[in-house]
Amino acid sequence: MEQKNFCVILAGGIGSRLWPMSRHDKPKQFLDLFGVGRTLLQQTYDRFVKFIPAQNIYISTNEQYLDLVKEQLPEINVDQILTEPIRRNTLPSAAWATAYIAHLNADARIVVTPADQLIYNEDVFRDDILKGLDFVGRHDVLLTMGVKPTRPDTRYGYIQSDEDLIEGVFSRVKSFTEKPELQFAQMFLASGEFYWNTGLFLWHVKTKLNAVRKVAPEYVKELVDTASLDRKDLSKCVPEHFSALPNLSLDYGVLERSERVYLQIGHFGWADLGNWNALQEDYPLEKPNDNVLLDTEAILYECSGNIIRLPKGRIAVVDGLKDFIVAEEGNVLMICPKNDPAALRRMMTDAQMKLGEAL
Repeated sequence: MEQKNFCVILAGGIGSRLWPMSRHDKPKQFLDLFGVGRTLLQQTYDRFVKFIPAQNIYISTNEQYLDLVKEQLPEINVDQILTEPIRRNTLPSAAWATAYIAHLNADARIVVTPADQLIYNEDVFRDDILKGLDFVGRHDVLLTMGVKPTRPDTRYGYIQSDEDLIEGVFSRVKSFTEKPELQFAQMFLASGEFYWNTGLFLWHVKTKLNAVRKVAPEYVKELVDTASLDRKDLSKCVPEHFSALPNLSLDYGVLERSERVYLQIGHFGWADLGNWNALQEDYPLEKPNDNVLLDTEAILYECSGNIIRLPKGRIAVVDGLKDFIVAEEGNVLMICPKNDPAALRRMMTDAQMKLGEAL
């Protein structure tokens, strides 16, 4: 394996759009959604350790989840778990991880990945990621990974590329659009110029840190200029200064403000498990009458389009239900129309107010 290749898995979110299955004390990345015997975090690690050296895989998470990461990935060293004292968006996490890795290997090439994705063809995924890491090792660019959309989905971000391809799969990014209205998503699909933003980003450490200095100078004093620190001091840098970092996403904080941002077209089959509808549309197993049973036993009569998730030992017996979410976790049983995200948010907020920390 190429020792200059590193991976950072972002695993600090709370996954509130999959409430109540995803809860504050154990969010979705630590769950085995499909009953395959491995959680989403474990599956992500398994996917990358096949071609990234195990010692070069880092987990970025909130300090609250340190014990969960250690429990689910006992094979990694505790130094490979970068814990953050407060929740911030993806830019602070990625900037700190990049600075940390740059201190270990000044020629490192990094792929940053969410912990909650479905990848349908892992062999192609490996080839695409390795090709991208090689590309950022040879070019002074930030690379984002996109896949061709299959439907006008309003839950995903879109990346517009120019028409000139480098080496068949790389092109300069023209624009980013975050979660467009349906009419724009339809236009994007029809144009052929737009790709779903997978949340997979690749860069050489020097390129990334230079980009942060140029477009987000507020990070420099607090985080990026760490050349004089030894590894022990560097590991303390974020707990001391993390609250001072702006709460920005990678897309908005760096990529949308940088000139040398490129798109790599991925061919591996991808889905983001961000909310209940995503589970419905991209569920990888059989869906009788379009019902999704998430590791759940059920007896269904005249039911269609539902998503059902109950704890082990519980059985759902349902008659005549269509397009609903039925989910039980801990002290909450939720029954909610699948296509009404406002109702889901309202129910979650009301439950949190009445039950305390219900997230």
